[in-house]
Amino acid sequence: MLTFNKNYFGLAVLLFLVEIGIALFVHDSFVRPYLGDVLVVILMYCFLKSFLKLPVLTVSIFVLVFSFTIELLQYFNSVEKLGLSKSKIARTVIGTSFSWIDLLTYIAGFSIVIIIEKYGLKKAI
Repeated sequence: MLTFNKNYFGLAVLLFLVEIGIALFVHDSFVRPYLGDVLVVILMYCFLKSFLKLPVLTVSIFVLVFSFTIELLQYFNSVEKLGLSKSKIARTVIGTSFSWIDLLTYIAGFSIVIIIEKYGLKKAI
């Protein structure tokens, strides 16, 4: 079950750098709020697959459920209720604003993972 896959790890690092670039340099109304959320699902999937030899569907569903859980925490204003509103890390990791559209972006990221793993880059990874 535990393993190290350098290809998934490399993709995770690349996606992480892209996410940092988006956070620091992109201030628009599409890439940062939507594409960033799609990519973060793919990033989490690649990171987990870097260390876990589990089926694609198992890992991708876990990532989707985790993403939905974070969004649910935002819906209930968990950062404020936990007294973490002054913590920049908590505000960044958990987030502070719920959006139904974010759930769709997570589903899009999940779908991209499934499509690529089934039809696309499987041989490259």
